[in-house]
Amino acid sequence: MNRRRDAFLAAARMGEEIYHIAGRSAGGVCTIGSCITKPGIVTSVVEECRITLDQRHLDAAALARMLREAKEASERLAKEGNVQVAWDRLWQIEPRPFNPELIALCDEAIRESGVKSHRLPSGPLHDAAETCGAGVPTVMMFVQSLHGISHNKIEDTREEHLELCVTAFDKLADKTMQWMAR
Repeated sequence: MNRRRDAFLAAARMGEEIYHIAGRSAGGVCTIGSCITKPGIVTSVVEECRITLDQRHLDAAALARMLREAKEASERLAKEGNVQVAWDRLWQIEPRPFNPELIALCDEAIRESGVKSHRLPSGPLHDAAETCGAGVPTVMMFVQSLHGISHNKIEDTREEHLELCVTAFDKLADKTMQWMAR
């Protein structure tokens, strides 16, 4: 069995490696969002395995280092598994951090709503990326999803969390209008 060329095994090892890369990056995030194998039947060794990698960091140099480390790891793991690796870029955006004053107001609004504020180590990748890029002061507030699942048809949120979020968002809107009036 040691002569098998199992592309999935190399990809699985890459999955573990990206968490180490994120851990070394102090504030970075790495996610493998999909994995597709071919031929995709239970009785066949995986000939081809495609994974998608999302990496985020608020510092452009740290983000570039994370990508370099991921590529180096994939080449090392491919060599160890006697498989080939190739990279295709699907999309790229430079970090576009939110406005620090609005982040502080958002934190304040959340705390005043009686809950602890948590910051996501990521820049905006929604419409907010374009507003940030255009120089418009921007911040985003998120509400907790059950089981950490988001951007998926099974995403769900507790009703009490939605109520807290609406309260915090209302406070943030008031604070933002006062901030803009200054």
